Amino acid sequence: MKHCIISLFLIATAMLLIASPVMAEEHGTTLGTHENVVESSHENSGESQLPPIWLVAPFVLLLLMIATGPLFYPHFWEHQYPKIAISLGVIVAFYYGFIMDHGTLFLLHTLEEYISFIALLTALFVASGGILIKIDKKGTPLVNGALLLVGAVLSNFIGTTGASMLLIRPFMRINDGRLKPYHIIFFIFVVSNIGGGLTPIGDPPLFLGFLKGVPFFWVIGHVWHIWLITVLSVVGVFYVLDVSNKNNGVEASYSGKIKIVGSKNFFYLGIVILSVFMDPAVISGFPSLQKMFHVPFGIREIVMFAVAYLAYTNADKEALRGNEFNFEPIKEVAYLFVGIFATMIPALQLIGDFAKNNAASLNISKFYWFTGSLSGVLDNAPTYLNFQAAALGKFGMDIGSVSDVNTFAGGVSSPVPGDQNSVLYLMAISVAAVFFGAMTYIGNAPNFMVKNIAEQAGVDVPSFMGYIFKYSLPILLPIFAVVGLIFFNY
Repeated sequence: MKHCIISLFLIATAMLLIASPVMAEEHGTTLGTHENVVESSHENSGESQLPPIWLVAPFVLLLLMIATGPLFYPHFWEHQYPKIAISLGVIVAFYYGFIMDHGTLFLLHTLEEYISFIALLTALFVASGGILIKIDKKGTPLVNGALLLVGAVLSNFIGTTGASMLLIRPFMRINDGRLKPYHIIFFIFVVSNIGGGLTPIGDPPLFLGFLKGVPFFWVIGHVWHIWLITVLSVVGVFYVLDVSNKNNGVEASYSGKIKIVGSKNFFYLGIVILSVFMDPAVISGFPSLQKMFHVPFGIREIVMFAVAYLAYTNADKEALRGNEFNFEPIKEVAYLFVGIFATMIPALQLIGDFAKNNAASLNISKFYWFTGSLSGVLDNAPTYLNFQAAALGKFGMDIGSVSDVNTFAGGVSSPVPGDQNSVLYLMAISVAAVFFGAMTYIGNAPNFMVKNIAEQAGVDVPSFMGYIFKYSLPILLPIFAVVGLIFFNY
């Protein structure tokens, strides 16, 4: 297992070294950021540079295979999914790299996003995997509901990934003998997604918005009431279901004590969270590590991989055994999402172009539903940025300007008569991007991790389509629809 961490670290370093001169040549300078890549790609590409609609086919095919593979051809899928994800991604990468003008800019931007994505997830996964929480309580509806609420709050401090990895095993253990598929699903709903909707640390879309110029405490100040109503509504539905669940296990006495083994790994979690802020764009006056090392990207990611390696090699062995820790969940996420990130490039580009060209006709309600529905099947971070850029464009502002984004978040009157203030647009986009990530297993990376951990523990977890049709559509969609009607029906 140690070799997996070393390999990821070496791959990240190699990608950084390979990408550095290419990025420097593309930017015409020795330094740059992924924001520069996106901006320059838009500047250098007109409508003729949009990909053909058929290039979305690999993305659709990958989603269909993720949905049907474990259900209809599980043996084939279990052994071949890495090859399938990479092969479909290569098709899109080939088109952008060799056929489409300036396509390498999109590939480099996606590469940066993927490395950042997998570095953060790996570090949080490994660091939290070395922390064993023993809760000597019986899993009653009240205890379970309380744990979900604690997880929702905690996800805003250590991210939805960190909170999910820290609490999913204790959640399953206290429900031994009465653990059902809905326990896992509601954990994904609350802890892995909706809970992280209050701070930029909680979910990647909000962090990207923070880097673009949205004040750190803007989200909690404007959407806390929506977050609270939604979390309580989902937990309330869970409580009703859990009340009818009978304990089939052996009755035992409980001390009510909570014991933590491997608490030193909280130190590594702290380093991971701090590394997110190692940027002068986040902390004013912080030295630019990119300039210090003369590279355009990757210092933060190397730190994260290094923390993952140290957290694993120095982890408490009892904690690892108690958590039945292995690298299979992060391996599955790494392979599937490298395919998802690559194949969704044309889909996101086409969506971004549509949003930009139709921003004037999109009201708040449409921004809410478009951002949400696409965040459920695409990575919610770029979806958030695409619709934030469209909303800013509608108000005559530029997402590339920190001052414009800051002003937009502060409140600007719409140029369209009778339209609403810019604050409501940003609220709708922020809420939808985070909340709707719970609609599918691929809506947010922790969803897949929790699913994998539960399956390894022998829990009968629903299939991709079962998750959607049995849980997210009948439970989440009505709640999200009410949220849209109450707060964003403009």
